[in-house]
Amino acid sequence: MKRHMKQHLFSVKTFLLVMTCAVFVQCNNTGKMTIDVYETSERGNALTLIKHFEAADQALTITVNPEEKFQKITGFGGSFTEASAFLLNKVSPENRKKILDAYFSQEGANYSLTRTHIASCDFSLSNYTYAKVENDLELKHFTIEDDKEDLIPMILDAQKISKEGFNIIASPWTAPPWMKDNKNFVGGKLLPAYHDAFALYFSKYLSAYKNEGINIWGVTVINEPHGNGNNWESTLFSPKEMTDFVQDYLGPKLEKDGWGAVNIFGYDQNRAGLKEWVDEMYRDEKSSKYFAGTAIHWYESTFDYFPDALQYAHKKAPNKYLIETEGCVDSEVPKWRDDAWYWKKEATDWGWDWASEKDKPLHPKYAPVNRYATDIIGCLNNYVHGWIDWNMVLDTQGGPNWFKNWCVAPVIVDPVKDEVYFTPLYYVMAHFSKFMRPGAVKIGCEINHQEVMTTAVQNPDGSIVVALFNPTEKKYNVSINIKGEVKKITIDSKALQTIVIKQ
Repeated sequence: MKRHMKQHLFSVKTFLLVMTCAVFVQCNNTGKMTIDVYETSERGNALTLIKHFEAADQALTITVNPEEKFQKITGFGGSFTEASAFLLNKVSPENRKKILDAYFSQEGANYSLTRTHIASCDFSLSNYTYAKVENDLELKHFTIEDDKEDLIPMILDAQKISKEGFNIIASPWTAPPWMKDNKNFVGGKLLPAYHDAFALYFSKYLSAYKNEGINIWGVTVINEPHGNGNNWESTLFSPKEMTDFVQDYLGPKLEKDGWGAVNIFGYDQNRAGLKEWVDEMYRDEKSSKYFAGTAIHWYESTFDYFPDALQYAHKKAPNKYLIETEGCVDSEVPKWRDDAWYWKKEATDWGWDWASEKDKPLHPKYAPVNRYATDIIGCLNNYVHGWIDWNMVLDTQGGPNWFKNWCVAPVIVDPVKDEVYFTPLYYVMAHFSKFMRPGAVKIGCEINHQEVMTTAVQNPDGSIVVALFNPTEKKYNVSINIKGEVKKITIDSKALQTIVIKQ
C-alpha cells in the first residue's frame, strides 16, 4: 500500500507529462483503427497510459455501433464554491496553479461544464445575499461584493487556463430572506408579492457577472426545491409553483432583459422525484417554452442511478437537456492520502443514518470510485447530457462549510502545511471530462457482462471513446468489436479504463 501511495503522490505530474507526449500504442492489434488505453485502478494506476497487456482467464466482448446515435454531450466538470475558492487563496501560488491546471488545462482534466452558487450555500463561510436591503423591489442596492475576493477570481483564473472554455450553470440556494414567508435563509417559500423581484434578482446577477468577465450559460431556479431538512440555505417550491414562476416571471424577465439565450433548468434535486416534476414542467407548450431542461442530483441512493426515471424524463421532453448538476461523497470527513479507501465499500451517506426504514436499503456502504464511475456511465446510457461534480477543492475536514456539512472533493488540501492530495475521484472525473468532449454524441455500445459497465461516444473530431468500468475482483480479456474490426486489450480488476479509438 505504501508503494501505491508513493506512486500516487507523483501521479498528477506524471499524468500531465504523459498527456503532453503520449505515443500511440498498437496493443498487438492490426487493422486501420488505432487505440490508446488509459487506466485508473485499485492497484495504483492513475489515468495511466497502458502500453502492455497481460492475458487474463476471463473474457468479455464490447460491441460499438457508431451508427446508433443518442444524446449530444454537453460536458463534464465540477463546481466553483466559496469553500473551494477560499482554500485556493490559502495555498501557495504554485499549488493554486497546480490545482487549476489539473482541472482546466488541456493536459489536465479539461473540464467543460461547471456549476456555481448564486449567493451563499452550505459550502460558504457564512450566509449572505446579493439583495441586502429589505423591500428593495427594484434591487437598486444589488451587489456581488461577497464574491470578489474568492469565487470570482477562481472562475477568472480557470477561464485563463481553459483553451476551449467551459460553460457555467448557476444556482441560488435561497431567495433573499426578505422575499420569503419565514424571513430566513433556511426553508420557507417565496412570497407571491416578490415574484417579480426574484426574477429581477437573476437578471441582475447575470449582468453583474458579465461585467466581471464571466458569462453564465444556464441557471436553475433553486437548488433542491424539496429542501434539505431545513438545515442550510433553501427555498421550497412545488412542481407547479416552480413551473408557474418560470412561465410567468423568470422566463419573460430574462427574455425582456436580453438574457433569452441563458438556459433555464427546472427541478435540481434527486432523480426519484423526476416524474412529477417533468410532468408539470412540460405539461403543455406554454409551460415548456422557457425550460431548457431538467437538472438532477444523485443523493437518493448510493448505488441506483434510476434508469427508469431518467428514461421517463427523456421521453417526456426528448429535445430538452437532462443534466446532473450535483453529486459528491457526502456526510464524510475525507481520508487523507488513503487511495485504498476510495475503492472499498466503507463510505456512508446521510441516508445511512437518517433515511426512513423503507429507504435505508437504498443507502448501503459503498466504494466512492464505484459510485462515481457507475453513476456517470449509467447516466450516459440513459440520455443524460452532462455531469457535474460538487466542490472541486475541500480541506482535510471536508469543508469549510458554515453548517459543518462535511463532504469529500476530488482534490483535498491542507492549507496549513500547503499540501495537496489528488484523490482517485479526480482521475475518475478526468476519464470522462478529458476524453468525451462537448458536442460528442452517445453511440451504441453493448457488453456481454452483468457487472462490468461500458458506454461510448463519438467526438466531433471523429474519435470514438469507450469507458469501461470493472468493479469485480477478476481481470478480463476484452474484445472491442467496431465496424467489423476487433481490438483486443485487458482490464485489471477494480479498474476504470478510457479507450480512445481513431481511424
